[in-house]
Amino acid sequence: MGAGEKGRRRFVAIGDSFTEGVGDPSSVLPNGVRGWADRVAEKLAKAEPGWEYANLAVRSKRLRHIIDEQLEPALAMEPTLITLYAGGNDILDFGTDMDALLNDYEMLVAKLAATGATVVLFTGFDVKVSAILEPLKKRNTLYNQRVRALATKYGAVLVDYWCFEAYKDPRMWAPDRLHMSKAGHKYLAAQVLDHLDVPHKILPKEWDPPERLKLREWERRQRRWVNDWVVPLFGRKLRGVTLGDSLQPRWPQPVKVPRKGGLKKLVDVRMRSE
Repeated sequence: MGAGEKGRRRFVAIGDSFTEGVGDPSSVLPNGVRGWADRVAEKLAKAEPGWEYANLAVRSKRLRHIIDEQLEPALAMEPTLITLYAGGNDILDFGTDMDALLNDYEMLVAKLAATGATVVLFTGFDVKVSAILEPLKKRNTLYNQRVRALATKYGAVLVDYWCFEAYKDPRMWAPDRLHMSKAGHKYLAAQVLDHLDVPHKILPKEWDPPERLKLREWERRQRRWVNDWVVPLFGRKLRGVTLGDSLQPRWPQPVKVPRKGGLKKLVDVRMRSE
């Protein structure tokens, strides 16, 4: 992965909650999350000084929003590394036209690849949360097939998230069962860095086998999940609102990532200057 003009190194991440960092809470970082992309940016800067980083991803965004709101700002930053995950929210929507969605996705990938930057694409994981979402499995399979084909066509780096056995462990997922937990984000950061041949010391979480739940406890957790996450999710869909409606991108302009202290150091400096 080479540097840009005059040695410029700029990483721009675009997408939705997957890239924003939902599921990996932080009390100090923007939007209250950290996520795999922040971790990748920090390791890039540690391995090679001078990296800049912007993250335009916002939770709940559909592919059309990412194209309309994030594409042009990302291109204007002249990135040397771009990561894209988009379309997951569309797959969960009622009545999504998959042919139209994937055609728009290819258009987006083509524009990113035309910059000459290293482009990283992701397949989607087949999350086994409930029979409620099983009808969406066919859409996810179709999406993944197209992403793999486009990665080959446009010379992108493919992180085949669908294949990662580690995510079969429920502890890799946040309480909503749709977003990665802190451990899940760390694991994905390591995978991205490995695919980019960037040295790091992020180690996978070592756990004892998950406990086998008794039927009563399993039922209790299922009811709580439906009440806390599924019902509100479908309620928002019916009302036409999302969790990202009032949020701005976490790192809307490129920031130079400190080699020591990471992105939290930038927040500390800003707070002291205010």
